[in-house]
Amino acid sequence: MTKEQALQIIKDENLQFFNWYNDHDISPNEVLISQQGNTWKVSTTDERANAISEKDFDSEEQALENFIKRVRGLNKFHNLSK
Repeated sequence: MTKEQALQIIKDENLQFFNWYNDHDISPNEVLISQQGNTWKVSTTDERANAISEKDFDSEEQALENFIKRVRGLNKFHNLSK
């Protein structure tokens, strides 16, 4: 998956609750993706905005696939909680 494909999925599915490459300060209950050197990191935050369940990837493609999977899951959870 490319960045463009991931952004299109986010737009098409109206996904929320994510932090795209540190585009804002970390918030509670969101999914993060970032790049540090040649490593991509995907994690979620808890209710106190602490990063949890962090996973490192050697390729951006794999990181983006994991990121989208997590964002979809978090959005599904929020929709069920309404």
